[in-house]
Amino acid sequence: ILLFAPVSLVTVCEHIGDHKNLSNIIGRDLLKEPGLTRTLIGDGVATAISGAVCGAANTTYGENVAVIGVSKIASVGVIILAAIITIFLGFVRPLMCVVETIPACITGGVSLILYGFIASSGIKMLVNNKINFGNTKNIFVASVILVAGIGGLNITVGSITITSTAVAMILGILLNVILKDKAADK
Repeated sequence: ILLFAPVSLVTVCEHIGDHKNLSNIIGRDLLKEPGLTRTLIGDGVATAISGAVCGAANTTYGENVAVIGVSKIASVGVIILAAIITIFLGFVRPLMCVVETIPACITGGVSLILYGFIASSGIKMLVNNKINFGNTKNIFVASVILVAGIGGLNITVGSITITSTAVAMILGILLNVILKDKAADK
């Protein structure tokens, strides 16, 4: 429990951030409708089912949010169809071989766009929520989060490694609590 409780906190924070970001993209507040509790329960149930069949944990994945942001296609039907096609490709080796012929420079370029979109849309969310970057504390917290997350700051203690995403989140929360706002910066 001590090992996985922090992981669940990271997943919950990612879930909320991705849903806020997706809400901005599609112009509908997903934290109100269908609601944060419903989407978190959906993630939890999906992860429990996946775990029961030895699958990976479910998460909202910022990359998927970026694909929706870039393509402007937020249809549940399209997403389900893409999932079915992906599963199908995984079981049909000749089709996977065709997919594997995509040059690394193409997949690298797509990755560059997707991860850049994730960072840019996060900054857009901060601007839309009128976060005051005239406040030194906000610049300091945002800078540490960006450098830790994008720079790949992993922390390893014994056999446990805390990934850069988790380190960025933990540092952001700690700095936000520790650092005081100056009266002049407000």
